Amino acid sequence: MYKYFKSIFAAVAVLCMAVFLTGCGASGNSKTAQEQFLHMATGNTSGTYYPIGGAISELLNKDIKNMHSSVQATSGSIANLNLLKDGTVEFAIVQNDIANYALNGTEMFKDQNKHQYETLRGLATLYPESCQCVTFQSSGIKSIADLKGKKVSVGAEGSGVEANARQILAAYGLTYDDIEPQYLSFSAGAKALKEKTIDAAFLTAGAPTAAVQDVATQEPIRLLGIDDEHFKILSEKYPFYKRITIPKGTYTNLDEDVKTLSVMALLVCNDRINDDLGYQITKTIYTHLDDLKAAHPAFSGLSEKQAVEGMTIEINGGAKKFFDEYENPVK
Repeated sequence: MYKYFKSIFAAVAVLCMAVFLTGCGASGNSKTAQEQFLHMATGNTSGTYYPIGGAISELLNKDIKNMHSSVQATSGSIANLNLLKDGTVEFAIVQNDIANYALNGTEMFKDQNKHQYETLRGLATLYPESCQCVTFQSSGIKSIADLKGKKVSVGAEGSGVEANARQILAAYGLTYDDIEPQYLSFSAGAKALKEKTIDAAFLTAGAPTAAVQDVATQEPIRLLGIDDEHFKILSEKYPFYKRITIPKGTYTNLDEDVKTLSVMALLVCNDRINDDLGYQITKTIYTHLDDLKAAHPAFSGLSEKQAVEGMTIEINGGAKKFFDEYENPVK
């Protein structure tokens, strides 16, 4: 009996030692313990969010120790907000108007519980997203008003682009009853334009946009501008709309400046990114502006001075701390 208990004791001692050593090994490997995995929701690969998100993730991986940030292609802002809400991703790029709709339970979020998005926080305003309406010069369409009776891609159903298209058309006295609306994504809309199965397409993205560049290689395009009178109507009703000019030469054969309007692209997060990490992310972005501007032309206007311009949601505490330090540097 004594030998039996002695054997049991010895086995237990070996097991305990193994557990102890394993624990020591885990705690000693501080690198593994501190690894951070972040997932960013972006947009369609033919849009601007995807390459923009890739540039930011690459920078975070390079500058923040043990960071593993990756990007996920999505259908855009609405999908991204829902992925944040569900905790599938930790941060994302979204339109500022769509973030505003989510928090207030309006537009495409009117049937959802707005409290689901209460943990949404802003990290920074990245760049203006131009509301672009694209057609071929050969179409004879010269203004938004000329879209009456035409086949027009208004973006995917229920998308941010679709909301922008509907609001712009309304400012010109048009509804979907006045056109033949086609609910197409960026890439599908570009394909339909090239195949001449539609007459024009709305999209909202930083210019230049890959989908528009693709269309412009086929034949000369025209971007339909928004005049001052109609911009005033839109901006008074929707304060997040800002004036913007797409310069000539932005696309092949675009030989004149085009005045339109824009919303702002925001980098946002949920509560899985705490204030400390929010500070690190924001500081990394704004201390490497030259790297980001070299990565994509949409970053050309990125600066600390405009980092919260157009922010329609509460800002992350760490991001706010960084911007406060920039405005009031310690002497």
